[in-house]
Amino acid sequence: MELILDMNRRYTYADYMTWWDDKRRELIDGFINMMSPAATISHARISGKIYYSMCNYINRRKGKCEVFTAPFDVRLPKNGEKEDDKIYTVVQPDICLICDPAKLDERGCIGAPDMIVEVLSPSTRKYDLNDKFRLYEASGVKEYWVVEPKSDISVFLLQEDGVYAEGIVYAGKVKVPVHNLPGLEIDTEELFG
Repeated sequence: MELILDMNRRYTYADYMTWWDDKRRELIDGFINMMSPAATISHARISGKIYYSMCNYINRRKGKCEVFTAPFDVRLPKNGEKEDDKIYTVVQPDICLICDPAKLDERGCIGAPDMIVEVLSPSTRKYDLNDKFRLYEASGVKEYWVVEPKSDISVFLLQEDGVYAEGIVYAGKVKVPVHNLPGLEIDTEELFG
C-alpha cells in the first residue's frame, strides 16, 4: 500500500514519525520537502571526507562533540517546544556537528547543531542556498558550510545579533578552518581532488 500525503497540508514531527515508507523527506515549518533518494558519487565522497576529518580530529583530542551524516533527523523547534506534535521542522543535513550532548536522543538532534554542512547538487542548490540558509540562521546554527562540488566552500558564521555574516568563499587550493573545531582545517585540494 502506497503512502499518500497531502503536500499542501502542514504536518508535525509526530506525523512524520508515522510514515512507514522509505522515501526521504524533510519538514520545513510543517510542509513536506521531498529529498533525493541517493547522493551522487562526488557528493558522497565529499561528505565522507569532511565527516572523516571531523571524526578523526574529535577522536584524537577526545572531544565531546559528535558528527553525524544523513540520514539523521535534526528537529528545529520554535519557542523551546519539545513535544513531537509541536515540532514542525525536521531536516536531514549532509553533515552536522553537535557539541551539546543534551541535544541528542535516540531519534537524532533536537535544537540547533553547532555546525551544518550541505553539499550542493543541482536538485538542492536553491533549497540549500535559500530556504535552509534562512532556517539555519533563524534556528541559531553557529556555522553553516555550503559545498559546491569540485570548486568551493562557502562558510557562514552566526554573529551575536543572530544573523550570518557575509559568507567567505574558499576556492582554489586552500585550507578551510572549521571554527567549531579550532585547529581543524579542511584541505580543498584533498577534498576535491
